[in-house]
Amino acid sequence: MKVGGIFGITALIVLIYLWEWPKLKKNGRKIIVVFFTLITIGWVLAILLVLFPNMPGPSQLIDFIFKPIGRYWEIS
Repeated sequence: MKVGGIFGITALIVLIYLWEWPKLKKNGRKIIVVFFTLITIGWVLAILLVLFPNMPGPSQLIDFIFKPIGRYWEIS
């Protein structure tokens, strides 16, 4: 099932690329680099979520970072 998810995500990324390519050619190199960077980051995150579905999310990272600060500021 994971292989199907990976192929599906990759196919969707390829379709997005094919859909956007004519517009990207008109805009220049910087826009193309930004597009490929963002789409690659999104692809990697999507693949990681398929492979590791119980991976902690951004809110758990924020809790991990700020929980010690919250305990420090509590005066009770």
